[in-house]
Amino acid sequence: MDIEQVIQKIDNWKSKTHEVHSLSGGLTNTNYKVIVEGQSFFVRIPGESTELLAVDRLNEYENTKAAAQTGVGPKVLYYLPEEKVMVLEFIEGKTMSNQALNEPGMPKRIAKSLRMLHAGPRFYTDFNMFRLVEYYLKIVAEYRIPIPAGYMDRLPTVQRIEQAVSVNPLPTVPCHNDLLAENYLDDGNLLRLIDFEYSGNNDPCFELGNTCQELQYSEDKIVELCEAYFGVATPSRLARMKLNMIMSDVGWTLWAAIQQKISKIEYDFWGWAVERWARAVEKMDSSHFESWLMDVQTNDIR
Repeated sequence: MDIEQVIQKIDNWKSKTHEVHSLSGGLTNTNYKVIVEGQSFFVRIPGESTELLAVDRLNEYENTKAAAQTGVGPKVLYYLPEEKVMVLEFIEGKTMSNQALNEPGMPKRIAKSLRMLHAGPRFYTDFNMFRLVEYYLKIVAEYRIPIPAGYMDRLPTVQRIEQAVSVNPLPTVPCHNDLLAENYLDDGNLLRLIDFEYSGNNDPCFELGNTCQELQYSEDKIVELCEAYFGVATPSRLARMKLNMIMSDVGWTLWAAIQQKISKIEYDFWGWAVERWARAVEKMDSSHFESWLMDVQTNDIR
């Protein structure tokens, strides 16, 4: 479906003048800014074969509505269920970057937005990166998709991480789960969150670890975000974040490899997969890895 077909399906737009502007940056969808008689809207048209990436469009729709209730996510204004097209509130603001989110004070702003989201309505489904890795490995095997060398050899280490983080699990909360820099928009007051394709109820430390990994946060920034979110950065919370930083790269490595096979977008997904896997291996081989496995199993919150 193209954007003009979408416009013709929305009754309130059919007879009105409009402008269409293609938006760059989407890695799985086609996104547009549509201005209808002076009012701006964000239109999201799903990409092809995204079910292979474990994207559930009903889950995305329901969770986007739930996130909007917190004030962090955009409002859903129209939805075409057959086409899975969403028309969202257009948030006027600055699309963030790694550089911008590494500026002083940003971890506190991120923590504020995440606490708002995590305190909101429960999401439609759950998200578990360990199970997602299993799903992606099935897709990789079925479609004979190349993955970075040594990946399968590290699965016992992934199992050790899951066992360790399961000893003293945190209550799950509604999480975004894919917080790269471009999924934050600064509206001048609040860091808003967009793109809820992989959202689901999850360990909050996956959310924190994922965004730390995406933003390539230093040790000081990781501690600052942990303190801003929890009030105190204990060894167990930091270890949980760091192990989830690893899992973020373990999972999204396979996502990128699958995208290299199915995506029609001009992007070096294979290079991204190799880069992410190298980061995961570096942390698994770190001299701190064993201590993270031990620390995450302790209950040091009083």
